Amino acid sequence: MGTESQPPPDEHATEPYSIFDKRQKWLIVLISSTAATFSGFASNIYFPALLTIAHDLDVSLELINLTVTSYLIIQGIAPSFWGPLSDVKGRRLTYCCTFVAFLGACVGLAELRNYATLIVLRGLQSAGSASTIAIGAAVIGDITTREERGGFMGVFQAGLLAPVAVGPVIGGALTTLGWRAIFWFLAIYSGVFLILLIIILPETLRSAVSNGSARPSSLIARFPLTVYQKTTKVKFHPQATPVAKTTRIDLAGPFRILLSKQAAPIIVFLGIYYAVWQMTITAMSTLFQSKYGLNETETGLTYIANGAGSIIGTLITGKILDADYRRVKAKHESQVAQDAQDDSEPSSFPIEKARLRLVPIFAGLQCASVLVFGWTIQYSHRVHIAVPIITTFFTGWALVSTQSVIMTYLIDVFPDQKGAASASINLSRCLLAAGGTSIVMPLIDAVGVGLTFTITVAVLLVASIGIAVQWRFGRKWRLEVEAKKKLRVEQESLTRE
Repeated sequence: MGTESQPPPDEHATEPYSIFDKRQKWLIVLISSTAATFSGFASNIYFPALLTIAHDLDVSLELINLTVTSYLIIQGIAPSFWGPLSDVKGRRLTYCCTFVAFLGACVGLAELRNYATLIVLRGLQSAGSASTIAIGAAVIGDITTREERGGFMGVFQAGLLAPVAVGPVIGGALTTLGWRAIFWFLAIYSGVFLILLIIILPETLRSAVSNGSARPSSLIARFPLTVYQKTTKVKFHPQATPVAKTTRIDLAGPFRILLSKQAAPIIVFLGIYYAVWQMTITAMSTLFQSKYGLNETETGLTYIANGAGSIIGTLITGKILDADYRRVKAKHESQVAQDAQDDSEPSSFPIEKARLRLVPIFAGLQCASVLVFGWTIQYSHRVHIAVPIITTFFTGWALVSTQSVIMTYLIDVFPDQKGAASASINLSRCLLAAGGTSIVMPLIDAVGVGLTFTITVAVLLVASIGIAVQWRFGRKWRLEVEAKKKLRVEQESLTRE
């Protein structure tokens, strides 16, 4: 009887988390990172041309700045649809839909003749490009373990933020050919990339292809996954049929995550810090042109420091994240072993400690750099332009490092809703940034540059309460939710029996 009660050996017990080998993972991350550049390019390539577009369409600069605001609003809302869609229908199909929308908008923008069309098509362009961030982060969550996720997410964020550095430079150069050249460039770029994406990017949604070993029923999901399965160096057991998948698209998922107590403090914290960063780079073009007399091309070059800081910062932060995770994990495993010897209840893994302890350092760096930026431009007649430009390097470093840490943390906490978790971040940061960019220039006109950015730093300091709350209560709230979810699953299992 004793032998009969023993479970049969599980031949899949050693199945890898992902069948993709290191080389294939880097290729997938490269494609996802390149896809994410479109959101930044569409936004940042536009900045040096703001005054030119206002002149050509015979509207005020304030109205043109509203197109930046509307872009950010749609950028915040759109992933709340595309993210849950990718969690159900797959990453490849959702990517294709977003790029078709983006491509069509770019062609329309290149041929527009009035301000109303500009507002509408910039919104469509934003809807098509913004979701590449949420989908890309979900793809990385699909193929990486917690131990390696920070490094890959750092590379993804670097690709995402490369347009911050080169976008305005390209935009400034293209403006010399006419601002419509900006949108023709984006149309060609997106069209060529869409073809490459279809050929190279495999389906990674775990509910559709498991760890990559399943054979999905959908043709669009099957290719080029079968090529990756044949060429991977990772040993795995092929699955003849895909695992069961959810059919309901949970459009409310991002909103529930945003409003949940286990995520709201950290998401709102990031949203406010992102909004201040966006206010800074939005005001830069106008401030540098008015205070230092730069032209469009020269203005574009001033954005390089911000982009360079963003890229370097997130690459370094990604490596630190992985090292931190390994250190905390080793300490935790040692504690679990000690608990077992003492016959104590084992403690849960402290993911908040593993991921979030660097955030206060980055927050302080951003506060300091924004404050110096504001007051050096206030006294531009005394301070060389190099000083405010250098401060944007540190602002970029701090913000994107914070964003990389928090995005990695939320994907760890919501493993079954990676797209929705990324979309919730996007929803908060873009809506807050939309409000910030709409008031930054009127506020500067009213109280001056220095005082404006002093006010924003005061808001940043208040927002830092969010990270303190998350550090203090995040683990407790997360465990409560996990316990409720486990109980619900057990009850459903009993009901079926």
